[in-house]
Amino acid sequence: MSAGPSDATVINVSDEAYQRASELLRALAATVRVAIVTELSAHGERYVHELVEALGVPQPLVSQHLRVLRGSAVVRAERRGREIAYSLVDEHIAHIVADAVAHVGEKRP
Repeated sequence: MSAGPSDATVINVSDEAYQRASELLRALAATVRVAIVTELSAHGERYVHELVEALGVPQPLVSQHLRVLRGSAVVRAERRGREIAYSLVDEHIAHIVADAVAHVGEKRP
């Protein structure tokens, strides 16, 4: 028996929360950004050159995607001398991405 709407716990969510969640998912809607979040989740704080090496994509592309992720409050940046270290704002994002990757890897009937 499948659970219907009446069987689910009702959560009171505002339109603003739905809008912000939509913006977050839109920020994650790029292969390189999913890979960046996965890399930061697995290895913690990283510099751009480390992300370039790990992902095998050009530095300008990594920087462009990091700007989007910063603008969406997915990652934070901290200047360390001449470099900037990037890390996830919190682990919720890592769980969202990990669940999405696991979901698409599941076998379908």
